[in-house]
Amino acid sequence: DEFVLFLPTGTNWMIEIVSLILKDGDPSWIRSVPIWERAPWCETIVGAFSLPDQSRPRLMSSHLPIHIFTKAFFNSKAKMIYLVRNPRDVVVSLYHYSKIAGQLKDPGKPGQFLQEFLNGEDCGGLEGRWFERIAAKIATGPLTHMLLLISRETEADLCGSVQRICEFLGRPLGEEALGSVLEHSSFQAMKANTMSNYSLLPPSLLDQRRGAFLRKGVCGDWKNYFTVAQSEAFDRVYREQMRGQPTFPWD
Repeated sequence: DEFVLFLPTGTNWMIEIVSLILKDGDPSWIRSVPIWERAPWCETIVGAFSLPDQSRPRLMSSHLPIHIFTKAFFNSKAKMIYLVRNPRDVVVSLYHYSKIAGQLKDPGKPGQFLQEFLNGEDCGGLEGRWFERIAAKIATGPLTHMLLLISRETEADLCGSVQRICEFLGRPLGEEALGSVLEHSSFQAMKANTMSNYSLLPPSLLDQRRGAFLRKGVCGDWKNYFTVAQSEAFDRVYREQMRGQPTFPWD
């Protein structure tokens, strides 16, 4: 049995990519089965109970912090894809998501939401507490069954990143299949796919009348939202929280 997990950001994008890889680039699966059924969320009751019925290799999604995963996972052959995103973009993404997600509290004003994020509060649900999550991931050290991807690098070289994922999963693709994966996992393709854009969910769960779930799909959008003062405040907290930690491309 092989599980593929996606933590802690960019989950839906990775689900789409891996779904296509497992089908050798054939888009029929991603066009006929909702994304949350292709890779159930292990922290939800519905997701947890649906996993035994999944065909193998099974896909599973999660935003749970890595340090609370069961020890059995780290001793298994399960494979994990861990996508890391610039925390500044994470804040902006979470803010907009909180405005449409029925299970989350109203995010309030952007400045207030940013301060809660920097304070380490549970804003934005399970995707929050970015610094705590990254520290926990670094503490685990390198894992042979984990592929660490950086969102900015993945976006800049999607073809190379997809090939890395294929190699990691042991699923090499030919040129035509690889091209299909790239085409159908693009932001525009996902936004137009009712099985991937979450438009099938009722407004009580995700009210896309207030904003699209798939909003922009780009790195660096935080620059359009942060004031100079907010950027400086973020940088102070970031330097303090990340002191002694490895550097990332956005540093």
